[in-house]
Amino acid sequence: MRKFRWLILSLLALLLVLVPTASGHAQALSKKYVQSTTPTIFFHGFGSSAHAEQYMVDNIMKAGVSKTAIVANVAADGQVTLQGCIPKGAINPLVEVNFENSRNSDYDLQGQWVKNVVVKLQDTYHFKKMNIEAHSMGNMAVMYYLLNNCQNKKLPQLQKQVAMAGTFDGAMGWNEPADLTVDAKTGKPNKMNDTYQKLLPLRHTYPHQTRVLNIYGDLGNGNDSQVTNNSSKTLKYLLNGRAKSYAEKKIAGANAKHELLHHNSQVNKILIQFFWGK
Repeated sequence: MRKFRWLILSLLALLLVLVPTASGHAQALSKKYVQSTTPTIFFHGFGSSAHAEQYMVDNIMKAGVSKTAIVANVAADGQVTLQGCIPKGAINPLVEVNFENSRNSDYDLQGQWVKNVVVKLQDTYHFKKMNIEAHSMGNMAVMYYLLNNCQNKKLPQLQKQVAMAGTFDGAMGWNEPADLTVDAKTGKPNKMNDTYQKLLPLRHTYPHQTRVLNIYGDLGNGNDSQVTNNSSKTLKYLLNGRAKSYAEKKIAGANAKHELLHHNSQVNKILIQFFWGK
């Protein structure tokens, strides 16, 4: 009996220690990070999958920003299936998008897929706002979504957008114009490929409330091995000063390589501060 009473008293004493500690940790995180129910949606690039987003999401959760991550799987026919659940009131939920047909380069169709994801999340969880991060060609899917939908007030309104290694005016060895240069002040390219020209209406429609961060890698020669910094920088011209804020961040070093940017600890810190830092 004495041993049992001693065990109960020991457990109660332990709880009295742990509860304030856990409470204090939660308070510390709330002072460090924004406490919002707005979801952040991650889009991968050409030939990739949601697996590419996992390192970022895992590290965001380890930092204490969020405890919730789900996957939005987009079938080849555009149908969206949500895997996992976002509890009511979940703080800073994360959504990893997976395009099953990840080698499709029809940007209008990809833009429709982005809309399908947004609408599925809205219908399921009734979000009114959202953040978006995209890597490589995933940025084109997002931009074509915005081209056709950013003025639609019935859809969740974009608050923050991170573009990483964006192929806005093409990719090296594929559809990037030769000898591409960019006006440092305006972001205007000296040459525009067809898919970039189709995005020009965004100069008059891009949402005013959105804060934008443009991240690109530089291996020391003005590119990340697949996309030139100039192509990525042409995003600025498409925004035309309409965004609430716009900033560029160059990442250097070996992990600045195109496919390694979303496996880069420096990038993770930048993402966390931009999306959720107080």
